[in-house]
Amino acid sequence: MSKHPLTNQLCMSITAAVLVITLLWMSSPQLGVTAASVHLPYVEQLFNTDVVHTIDIQMSDADWQTMLANALNEEYVMANVVIDGTRVQGVGIRPKGNSSLNMIAKSDSQRFSLKVEFDHYSSKIDYLGLDKLVLNNIAQDNTYMKDYIAYQMMNAMQVNAPLSSFIWVTINGEDWGLYLAVEAVEESFAQRVYGNQEVEIYKPDNMDLNNVDRFQGNQIDGVTPPEGEQPFNMGGEAGQMPPMGVRPNMGEGGVMPQRPGKTGENIELPNMGEWPNMGQVPNPGEAFNPGQIGDRGGFGGMGGVAGATALIYTDDNLSSYSAIFENAAFKPSEADQKRLLSSLQQLNEQTNLDDVVDVEQVMRYFVVHNFVLNSDSYTGNLIHNYYLAEKSGQLSMIPWDYNLAFGGMGSGQNQATALVNYPVDTPLLSGTLEERPMLAWIFSDEDYVAAYHELYAEYVEYFNSGEFASMYEQAIALITPYVAKDPTAFATFASFEQASATLKEFCLLRAASIAKQLDGDIASTSEEQAATNQANFVDASTLDIASMGTNSMGFDRARR
Repeated sequence: MSKHPLTNQLCMSITAAVLVITLLWMSSPQLGVTAASVHLPYVEQLFNTDVVHTIDIQMSDADWQTMLANALNEEYVMANVVIDGTRVQGVGIRPKGNSSLNMIAKSDSQRFSLKVEFDHYSSKIDYLGLDKLVLNNIAQDNTYMKDYIAYQMMNAMQVNAPLSSFIWVTINGEDWGLYLAVEAVEESFAQRVYGNQEVEIYKPDNMDLNNVDRFQGNQIDGVTPPEGEQPFNMGGEAGQMPPMGVRPNMGEGGVMPQRPGKTGENIELPNMGEWPNMGQVPNPGEAFNPGQIGDRGGFGGMGGVAGATALIYTDDNLSSYSAIFENAAFKPSEADQKRLLSSLQQLNEQTNLDDVVDVEQVMRYFVVHNFVLNSDSYTGNLIHNYYLAEKSGQLSMIPWDYNLAFGGMGSGQNQATALVNYPVDTPLLSGTLEERPMLAWIFSDEDYVAAYHELYAEYVEYFNSGEFASMYEQAIALITPYVAKDPTAFATFASFEQASATLKEFCLLRAASIAKQLDGDIASTSEEQAATNQANFVDASTLDIASMGTNSMGFDRARR
């Protein structure tokens, strides 16, 4: 029996309505059913890695010069930008950075990293769904590729990492240089990765060298270091990184200078000199103790200031964790903060780990992180340069800032073999596992260790399959013409050629060593490596690690 046409139409309308209601119900966070992620157009546009993108920053020459002259103030200036031909008007732009910002300000360079905040002046402005963009100046990295490669590795290992691509920057049509465009870890990132799911994101950090309000007399954030440890003195032998919590000498008498304009008086910044070396790695052939890399003392037993960034639970006082909560991407409520503290407590006690840690995500993060050997990070002396995500009480790590990875915190030619063979099962570059609870849990249980090794085996296949080499060769072919013409580059083109080749070889040798560590041919802990014959070590003695760039800046302004 046939139905009346109106009946068919009515049925179709009801079906469509039910479908719409179902979709709305499924996407409603109030009902506990959320989308895993949200697709945003900027992903395929700006972060297409097959091309070098372009951004023209348009503002008056007077505004540009004023912003550069007052870079340490990190104040936004209104500008228009044209990204790959798409114009966005009325955005906020400012210089960004900590130590690199200070050092560039005292150098003859004006090549600052920049933050482009599309929604700074109006919440209605964005770029294809992107709210904020970081333009990294690629300082201290002669390879031009450390950050990029680290992020590519993270994404290949399915880590929730920022997107990145190379971008050619012009100022009012005039060439400025090759930068790395990086997706800011803020609203758009959270929407892309977590969709409608509620998530809190923090960037634990004590190293805001430009925030002078945090430095009062002999204290940092109101914490006085133990007797004999002065926070603004080097606190060690020449060329050595000071103990944890001991800041480099930023001025005469160990007193932090006022930021220009802070009190209405411009004060000349002191000469910062070279950034201290993170530590010494022994020569190949010597008994190797990885603890020699960036070895440090303590600042209040890792409590207080340093403890918060290390994710150490000390008490239930919210103010004890200001280094976390004052660096939140979004404004957390008191309930949000208490939920995080509860998770930190369980993390430190190693209880309910599957509930308070996104186990696989964190493991994947540390597989790559421990591979690239970034001392300027959670596993290094300074304990920063990462984001902490908390979703429903579950914690995970988001990677950030790898320009000093691959031995960039003060390593030389004779240290390459030690770094290439750095043990995966004692991966800390400074401190102890007890002082890094977000890493320690992995090694607390043999099942976790086995899962960690399985993921490392998966990661090694990334190299064995040729995927890494393909990614590297594509990137080097893409950027080489731009590096050759970069008018503000920090190093010569010849330095770039040597550095980028060294980076590729380092990665391949490191992967070979880790494969041997997983097979048992090379010891995978520092204790075992120190006690055994190192004849099976992968030989990297021909590599000059320092050629890739170090924390001493070493600007070579003689481009041609």
